[in-house]
Amino acid sequence: MKTTMPAERDMQQEATATGRDTRTAVLTRSVRANVPLRKIFVQANAGGDSRHGPLKDFVTGRDLRGLKAYLLIVAACSNGENGWSTTHDSAVWARLMDIHMTADDQSARTGAWRALLRLRERKLIDCCRSGTMITVTLMREDGSGRPYDRPDGKTEENRYLQIPAAFWTTGRDESLDLPSLALFLVVAREKNWSAFPAEKAPEWYGWSADTHERGLKKLIALGLVERREHYIKAPLAPLGFTKTHQYKRTAIMQPRRPRKKTASAGR
Repeated sequence: MKTTMPAERDMQQEATATGRDTRTAVLTRSVRANVPLRKIFVQANAGGDSRHGPLKDFVTGRDLRGLKAYLLIVAACSNGENGWSTTHDSAVWARLMDIHMTADDQSARTGAWRALLRLRERKLIDCCRSGTMITVTLMREDGSGRPYDRPDGKTEENRYLQIPAAFWTTGRDESLDLPSLALFLVVAREKNWSAFPAEKAPEWYGWSADTHERGLKKLIALGLVERREHYIKAPLAPLGFTKTHQYKRTAIMQPRRPRKKTASAGR
């Protein structure tokens, strides 16, 4: 039986791609500085029976792995080069989700496929496999099962938030738990310096006030979101005003501005 020497094992480990390496490669291949995500994934538009978006089911179902996988799929597929689809070996999918860190090869492959099936059940993607290869096709972010198309921002249904590629390439995603990742998307959905009252969370988003507060606190602690006090005139309040908090993403998590094209020499 052939054995691997310690030095050879060290060389193999050093040369093996990490989850972050793999996520960076996916983003580099899709040539995205920012990843668009329809706002209705986080919160439905006003006027319907409920304001809850598909994000609610990830939070209440405690599916952090599925949520991270879905955001990466949007990043990988939304450039449209392959018909809103992407194909990888199941081991690559497992590494994209960091499952390989806590499971052997076969268990990691199985875990990745199960995570993708949960997304298919939510009608956010379609997926199929052939041997060890898995193809995933993006669907509308509202969970309707309709085919995906790139949001253009021209209508209420097509308004979108943007997640900078640096969210993944600098490893910011790795430090977030489910409440903080959900609240990152909530803050990204709105204008800078918006208020996110915890008591409105059950009505607006579908999760508890406690989950809401924990998510915001962790984002602030990690330096991904900043907070400021905001005072509102209130003639009937004892002090004549009330105090609220407003939030915005810090600079590193703001969408990247496209580089301006320079004129060609001689023109």
